[in-house]
Parts: sequence; structure tokens; C-alpha cells
Amino acid sequence: MAKAKTKSSAKRGKAANARRRSTRFTAGARRAGRDTSRFGVPLVIGLALLLGIGFFGSIGYQTATASNFFAVREIEVRGTHRAATDDIRRIVAAYTEKTGVWRSDLAEIRTKIEKLPFVKTASISMMLPDGLLVNVHERVPAAVVRMAGGDFLVDAESVVLTGAAKREDSLPFTLRGWDETKSEKAATDNNARLRLYKKMLDEWVEHGIDKRVREVNLTDLREPLAMIEDSGKTISVALSRENLGKGLKSAIEAVAGKGEKIRSVNAAGVYPVMEYVGG
Repeated sequence: MAKAKTKSSAKRGKAANARRRSTRFTAGARRAGRDTSRFGVPLVIGLALLLGIGFFGSIGYQTATASNFFAVREIEVRGTHRAATDDIRRIVAAYTEKTGVWRSDLAEIRTKIEKLPFVKTASISMMLPDGLLVNVHERVPAAVVRMAGGDFLVDAESVVLTGAAKREDSLPFTLRGWDETKSEKAATDNNARLRLYKKMLDEWVEHGIDKRVREVNLTDLREPLAMIEDSGKTISVALSRENLGKGLKSAIEAVAGKGEKIRSVNAAGVYPVMEYVGG
């Protein structure tokens, strides 16, 4: 009989524990529901507000950047000595007429400007709200080169810049012998011609005789020729690459006042050797 009572008491205890667990679970579920209701609604409202702000902000940004507030009113160009400043301004104005400063494609504008003669590189920066600044790094003429189409200014990288309409004070004589074919050998040889031209110019300026030379013929890089004038006649002077300055000076001194009688001079040796007219 006692055992039956004990079993009955145990069953009632288990049932009570089950009811307590159920009650706790139900209370927890109710609390979770209340918490979800408490935080979920504000979260949804917050997200909706953020989306609305982003949407209207985007519209506002597009409207602001497209407004007259960012319309280009000032284009400043720096670093130009030979490059056409007006052409640079026209390019910038054309590419920003519809976009304004803020939405302008600076990379595209730079690419267009760098195609202009004498422009090596260009950098563009905004001067908000209505200006653009263009800084230009120019190509510098390194030689006046005689080509099939006339005389042209060429820089140290063999880039043809523009026609040489007049003689340059810093480039007093013309380079002949330029290879106009589009080949790797032509490019290599022309670069060597420019280096030799510069060496000639530097040495002749040092000796004060650069203005006596009309042109140099560098067709054969091993046998450079200089054309000088004396007594109204043009005389060809053969030179040594290792003795350009002293060689030419000695040739000029040797033909002084005898230009009508002398056809050419070989100044590649120790002493100039003259070839006379009719000889």
C-alpha cells in the first residue's frame, strides 16, 4: 500500500514539473513576442527611413551636380610656352559643357589634351565649385629635322612636334639624314642621330662656332658631315665623332677667306685636309 502511494506521489510530482516547464515556456514565448514587437517595428521604420533618405539624397545629389552651381566658369592653364593655350581651353569647355565641374570626365579630357602638339603630359584638377586647373608638361624641341615635307621640330624622343616655320635661336642648324620609314631600326638610328646632333651643338656652342653651321648630314652615323659657309660658298666638312668641336674649328680657320676655291674639308684627322675646286 505504501509503495502505491509513493508511485502516485511521484507521478503527481512529474506532472507538476511538466506544468511548471510549460508555464515558463509560455511566459518566455510571450516575452519574446513582446520584445519582437517592441524592437521589430522601430527597425522596419528605421530601414524605411534610411532607404527614403538614400533615394532622395541620390536625387538631390544628381540635381545639385547638374545644376548651374557647378557649371564651368573658369579654366586655368599653366605650364604652356609653345602648346596652344586656347586649344586646351576649348577642349575643356567642350567636354564640360553638359557635365559641369563635378561630373566631368577628367581622364578623357587629359587624353584629348595630350594629343595636342608640344603637350607631353597634362594633369587636371577641380577648383570647386566652377573651375578647372590644367597643368601641362611640354615637349621641348631637340632638333630641326629636314624631311620630305619640309623642316620639322623634333623632341629628344623622336616625336615630331610641328613644322619649323622659322629658325630657332637655340637650334641654329638643320639635321639631314632622318629615316622616315616606320621600322625599329629607323627609330634606333634616329635616336642616335638626335644624340649626335646634341653632342655637336653642345661642343660647337662651347667653341663659339655653332652659328657658322647651316646643317649637318647624319645619313651615315659613322661619318658625320657639317655644312659651313665661307665667301658665299657652302663647304662640306667631314668630322670625327670623337673630335667634333676642335675638328670643325680647325676646318673653319683653314678655309677662312678661301671659300670660292675649296669644295670640301676632311677634318677627321689631326690636321684638316682640303679638296679644292677643279682639283
